[in-house]
Amino acid sequence: MIVAAAGALCCAATAVAREPIVNQAAPDFQVTTIDGNKLSLADFRGQVLVLNFWATWCVPCKKELPMMDAYYRLQQHAGLRILAVTTEDSLPLSQLKPLAAVLAIPMVRHFKGDYGPLKGVPTNYVIDRDGVLRYAQSGALTLDRMNAILVPLLRAPVSAMALH
Repeated sequence: MIVAAAGALCCAATAVAREPIVNQAAPDFQVTTIDGNKLSLADFRGQVLVLNFWATWCVPCKKELPMMDAYYRLQQHAGLRILAVTTEDSLPLSQLKPLAAVLAIPMVRHFKGDYGPLKGVPTNYVIDRDGVLRYAQSGALTLDRMNAILVPLLRAPVSAMALH
């Protein structure tokens, strides 16, 4: 029960050539969620955002995704947002819809942005309240690692920069 996005429809993520740089401004992106919402980086200003790239066939993803969904349910009040983006070789959208119905985390069906090339799945990007990329790494997150990365960012006050 967690975060997903749509397969073949989904991602330019694997075709993207530029890798974002930690501690610099996060690259903009455009997504369309499975329910049709169109979002960009600006829509998450003042919040802590995790972009989680995963695949339905990925064993570590199957453990990480339910944990992320539970974490999101507990921390969304603190300003945490997570978008789940499946890789293009995952299940078709029609097979992902039942999963999307039980998740709190929005699933992404189209992703466009300079977040790649992916070196493996899962890959997570964490963007702080000011739009700065604070974490970019492949490999599943553990609960301890998520806490170490996200708790300080969630406790940080929203800056004047993030409000504009």
